[in-house]
Amino acid sequence: MRKQQYAIGVDYGTDSVRSIIADTATGEEIASAVYYYPRWKQGLYCDPSESRFRQHPQDYIEGLEQTIQACLQKAGAGIAAQVCAIGVDTTGSSPVAVDESGQPLALSPAFAKNPNAMFVLWKDHTSVGEAAEINQHAGRFDTNYLQYVGGIYSSEWFWAKLLHILRADEAVRKACHSWVEHCDWIPFLLTGGKHISELKRGVCAAGHKGLWSEVFDGYPPNEFFTGLDPLLNGYVNTLGKHTYTSDQPAGTLSKEWAQRLGLPETVVVAVGAFDAHMGAVGGQIEPYHLSKVMGTSTCDILVAPKKDLEGNTVKGICGQVDGSVIPGLLGLEAGQSAFGDTYAWFRNMLIKPMRELLQQSGMEDSEKTIQYLDEQLVPHLSRQAAALPLAENDELALDWFNGRRTPDANQYLKSSLHGLDLATDAARIFKSLVEATCFGARSIVERFREEGVEVKGLIGLGGVAKKSPYIMQVMSNVMNMPIRVHKSEQTCALGAAMFAATAAGVYGKVEDAMQHMGQGFDTTYFPQTNTVAHYNARYRRYREAGAFTEQHTKKQ
Repeated sequence: MRKQQYAIGVDYGTDSVRSIIADTATGEEIASAVYYYPRWKQGLYCDPSESRFRQHPQDYIEGLEQTIQACLQKAGAGIAAQVCAIGVDTTGSSPVAVDESGQPLALSPAFAKNPNAMFVLWKDHTSVGEAAEINQHAGRFDTNYLQYVGGIYSSEWFWAKLLHILRADEAVRKACHSWVEHCDWIPFLLTGGKHISELKRGVCAAGHKGLWSEVFDGYPPNEFFTGLDPLLNGYVNTLGKHTYTSDQPAGTLSKEWAQRLGLPETVVVAVGAFDAHMGAVGGQIEPYHLSKVMGTSTCDILVAPKKDLEGNTVKGICGQVDGSVIPGLLGLEAGQSAFGDTYAWFRNMLIKPMRELLQQSGMEDSEKTIQYLDEQLVPHLSRQAAALPLAENDELALDWFNGRRTPDANQYLKSSLHGLDLATDAARIFKSLVEATCFGARSIVERFREEGVEVKGLIGLGGVAKKSPYIMQVMSNVMNMPIRVHKSEQTCALGAAMFAATAAGVYGKVEDAMQHMGQGFDTTYFPQTNTVAHYNARYRRYREAGAFTEQHTKKQ
């Protein structure tokens, strides 16, 4: 009999970090814990009006320690000794400036409150100008260095963010030695890395956001970057040529972190990756089934055999990278820059003035009232929207509240509402927002198909998929496809645990870990056939409204 072993999966989201302990034989979750970033919750270091979203590394460190400790305490005595590995996923691209030792600059007193020395979160769009320069610059080379990232470089990604920070902050520029993704830094931290040359960079982040490719023998040459801006001179040389899949170990726990967490030093730490890529594995992705991780934004993942796409690159997506999801298969990534964020924006817009008035009133139980509104407004609007009749000329929205990620990245784009009149109420606007996010999702599926990549089915993962039946039913109707929703509440963390178990040698390949540790599906939404023609017509109007908005959007 195999000795009972456990793997820890750590999932860094936008608002919080979640850790789970999973049985490597069955995938059963025996403990979980969540830590909400206190600095982020206070809105520190962010300015939404400038699309600046930064996170302090101390939030990440505190969350790592506290969630794993809490999990071990809940799991009970003796479990710590049976933990064999830790896997980590994070949002991305969320890079940070580090010194030669690999320490983020914000962890030093001189930069402790400098947003430019912190992690530049995926949703930060301060580098739209730099992304545009990269796209223009890449066209001057015989080698198409953008071919594996959909042909368009985004302001959400690695190099655009680095260039913006170097230009914006002289002090950070002088102290910065290299630029590191969050998903690569956490394993480096846990294994006690002391020099940036020891850091193992995952192929997931490097390939989808950093322009790394085997075809280029690594990253584009230094001349590519210095030709863009001399400030980038030498940075590519700090990244190394090699990348690693997440079924490989980054090392074992350092003595310091073993003591801090209460775990053995023999615990293997897997190479990190982005949340949606590990979430797709936790959600038991299959070739040509689009895995949709639906949270604040969406990340859509598809895997395919390399031979099927040989010589074919899909335009306008976030890349196709060998081994970025499942080693041995191509991982294709797309997504929307705002999904849950769209609903959160509408909820906050309605509740904020009420919150302010209630707080000013001094009324008894005002805080309870605010909390009730926060929790119940979206479910209430969902019920009202579901009851509304469908008409082709209903209010129409675009889902570009944080720009457009795919197809064809453009962070200059803004959302818009069409067809409002004096009968328009909150439920009708909410309905238009739900339809817009679903239409945005459909445009991704249609781009894959236009580029010759079949989409056989849809898999729903994440908070929206689990908690919002109305949104999921509209999604199925708009797509005219069934959507299976995975049982696990924590597919990203479970995927991280699967990779951890594989890196520790419990399984020979991640597919075996998926088979044994996967939890299966608990709900399937089927399209309501009587709505298909309606949503086809509405989708055409969405495309027309988008074309009009894009034509009249000026780059600032």
